[in-house]
Amino acid sequence: MSLSVIDKFLLNLNGTFFVIDCVFMTRNQMTKYSKRSGTINLGSKRLLDFFISNLDKIYCAKKHMVDRFPEIAGEAHFKDLNYAIMETVDDVKKQIERMNRIYEQLGAENKATGCQGLAGMIEEAFTAIGEQRDDAALRDMAILFYLQNMESIEVASFQVLQILAKKIKNAEITQLLKENLDESKDDRKLLLEITARYTSS
Repeated sequence: MSLSVIDKFLLNLNGTFFVIDCVFMTRNQMTKYSKRSGTINLGSKRLLDFFISNLDKIYCAKKHMVDRFPEIAGEAHFKDLNYAIMETVDDVKKQIERMNRIYEQLGAENKATGCQGLAGMIEEAFTAIGEQRDDAALRDMAILFYLQNMESIEVASFQVLQILAKKIKNAEITQLLKENLDESKDDRKLLLEITARYTSS
């Protein structure tokens, strides 16, 4: 085995092979980590496939919200919460229309699949509502808790999709996603304000 100058120095200094082994391990690790890239290159097709796949998930979740949120609104005791949920439903319908335009721009068909996580959260909300059937305030808090979680996930999802849309270089899709993102942020803010009213009263 041919030793480098530093290896020979360490051998003479310590008199054991243990230190040399450690040097070799460190070099292997450095080689391994040096292969990691500082950038992500998805390529146009992979990027587009990823974009559409995740757009499908949000689209699916939005359709589920339109179907189930009115029922959740019916469980709300505080009238402002009922109003906020129904306003969210109206916003979601507009967001779905914008997403349909995005699919048209991409020449893709929406599959409305893959949203088991968010759909599951909606169903969990009904379970939590049922557990607080005899306590109107806690029932409303349960609704707010789950709706806030869902809105936060969707805000984050729209943010990522908007970044990807810029990479796809489609200005109209970027704008449509921005409008959806802004609406989702407004809905989340409204729910936070209603939550604050409960805790301050």
